Parts: sequence; structure tokens; C-alpha cells
Amino acid sequence: MYDLHRLRLLRELKHRGTLAAVAAALSYSPSTVSQQLSQLEAEAGVALLEPVGRRVRLTAQAEILVAHTEAVLERLERAEADIAASLPGLTGTVRVAAFQTAALALVPDALSRLRAAHPGLRPHVTQLEPEAALPALLARDFDLVVAEEYPGGAGPRDAALERADLCADPMRLALPRPVPEGADADDPGAALRALAGLPWVLEPEGSAARRWATTVCRAAGFEPDVRFESPDLLLHVRLVERGHAVALLPDLVWGGAAPTVALRGLPRGQVRTLFTVVRRGRGRHPAVAAVRGALRDAARSA
Repeated sequence: MYDLHRLRLLRELKHRGTLAAVAAALSYSPSTVSQQLSQLEAEAGVALLEPVGRRVRLTAQAEILVAHTEAVLERLERAEADIAASLPGLTGTVRVAAFQTAALALVPDALSRLRAAHPGLRPHVTQLEPEAALPALLARDFDLVVAEEYPGGAGPRDAALERADLCADPMRLALPRPVPEGADADDPGAALRALAGLPWVLEPEGSAARRWATTVCRAAGFEPDVRFESPDLLLHVRLVERGHAVALLPDLVWGGAAPTVALRGLPRGQVRTLFTVVRRGRGRHPAVAAVRGALRDAARSA
């Protein structure tokens, strides 16, 4: 029989990449993690790790063990959900990661709904961008993640995750007042091209938002002059308000308040999708389902 604790350490190594990261996440020493994995190798009778420079990687046999471990952990999560469903009331902690716009526009309303309906539930919310939150969800650092998808940005979906859409969030061109010359054109494409020579503020390189924004500008025939980079959309708003840059902003950034900058539509409309993600089987847990439902209701009323 394999030791489940050691199997989980092997799984953690697959998701976190290094022995040091596994040790830090689980409050162990790296030597303890290494010893436990050595014992798992003895149980399996095959090599599970192989050196690559100063690091290690999983062998093909280790990948097989991890796949079976995922199935066992999923089944245990289903058992936990069934037990929770058999009890009166909802209690315990649900760990949620949400990116900035969702954290500002949806999470406070969702928390109010949860407090009224399930006072014994303890949501724990971390602001984190999807690029970091989704791997952390697979590593079991979170129970639920609020993420986003930009037009043309849909990629393969991980079979280990379950997604439920929350809402559509239109994206718009954000301009300082007075509006720059040419940006009032009736044609959204012409209005966008009129801003080709102005400074832009965009999200950092490598983010889904940055890739989408760059694609939108290139489709209009220019490369944006990016003078400012930040994941903080409130900083984007402030820079546009003060006339230092133009930006591409989602409607939800205003949180129901009146926009403080001039807004224009984009060519072909451009709408991102907000959604929640859980590990397969975790969505059956009543507490997770309650948080998901509160976020969905908050999105409908936003």
C-alpha cells in the first residue's frame, strides 16, 4: 500500500516545481520532504525523481502515481462534500482568490449575501491575478478562483477544473477630457487609430490582458506606445483622469459609479468573460456552492 501523505508530497512537487517550494508551502524542511519522497520510491520500487541541473523532475512512473493521486484526492473531496451536505447549516472556511476588478466590484456584495444567509461560514479572500491563482487552485491553496477570459484568449481547458461563467464585462477605450482630436470619430476603428501616437497604460507583459490589448491595437494598425505598466486598474484610471495616458478599461472597474473619464466603444465590440473555477468535485461542497452562488448573484446585480 502507498502512503497517501507521501503521494500528496509527490503531487505537490509536480505542481510547485521544487522541493523548497513544497517545503515552504507545507511548513516542512526540504530534507524532510526529500526523505519522505525517498521512502515513497522504496514503496513503489521504481525511481520517481531524476536530477535536472540543481533541480529534480518527475519520472514517467511518478507521473502515473500523481494521476492516481489526483483521482484519490478528488474522491476524498467528494466525500467531504457529501458529509458537509448531511449537516445542518454551513460552517468552515472557503478560500477564494479573485483578481482586482472582481475583488472590488463583486466580492463585497457576495460577502454581504453570505453573511446574511450563512453566518457560520468563513470566507477567506485573497486578491490574486488568474495567472497565479489557477496554478494555486490546482495545488489546493484555494477552493475557488474568480478568473477572466479575453476575446480570442480561450485556450485548452484543464480537465481537472470546473468552470462556471459569471458575467460578460464590456471593454472600452478610456480617454482623458477633453477628448484627444480624432477620438470622437463615429467609426471605433478610426477613433482607436487616432490615439496611436499618445502614451498608453497597459497591464504587465505576459498577462492575458496585455496580450489582448496589444492585439486590439495591432488590428487597428499600430503598436501602442506603452509608457506605464501596472496590474492596478485604479492606477490606469488615475493616469487617464490626469491626462497622462489612454487605456482600455472594463465596465466593472467603475463599480456602478459614474465613469470619471471619457469612454468609447472598441472595434467589433470587445467583451471579456468573468467566471469561477473549482477543482473537479469540489463544486459539490455546499460551502463552495454557496460562495459560487453569492458571486453569481452579485454579478447579476452589478
